[in-house]
Amino acid sequence: MPCANPDRPLVALALLSLLVTGAIFGFFYAWVCSTMWGLDATDPVVAITAMQAMNASVRNALFAPVFFGTPLVLAVTAALAWRMRRRFAAGAFLAAGIAHVIGAIMTTAAFNLPLNEALAQTRLPLDAEQARTVWAAYSSDWQAWNIVRTLATGLSLMLTGCGLLALKGSPLLRPAPNPELDRR
Repeated sequence: MPCANPDRPLVALALLSLLVTGAIFGFFYAWVCSTMWGLDATDPVVAITAMQAMNASVRNALFAPVFFGTPLVLAVTAALAWRMRRRFAAGAFLAAGIAHVIGAIMTTAAFNLPLNEALAQTRLPLDAEQARTVWAAYSSDWQAWNIVRTLATGLSLMLTGCGLLALKGSPLLRPAPNPELDRR
């Protein structure tokens, strides 16, 4: 029976890292290119009500593990890569985790979350002008900080991809021999 490939756990963790960084980048990106534009285009009272509901619903068992777990997965991947002497890959995974912590978690805690909590305190009904003022102030600031989160998680995703590509020397990532190409 052949020995277990020692690279298999590292490659599995690297792929998991790619999955979670891609998921969180996609989450923030969707807000940038559709959700907030749609809310901005609707009645401000509807936008406030919808955003209050979305902010309340995002605290769930599907979002939290990806949002908070991504840097943990990246750190474990980096540690295993380091242990296996895959230094460049380890550095890329570690940098991806740091980008996520600073750009997603810390930015959310410092800026987006306080904006969300202030919006949650907004009591309806508001007259049309009050709603327009509240929404305009909230949306512009929230979107600016969400772009920061999107760029940071995009960077995290790219660094994760770099880490995965650095593992190309792994037997699990090498293409299978192709006798037809080898004869050319």
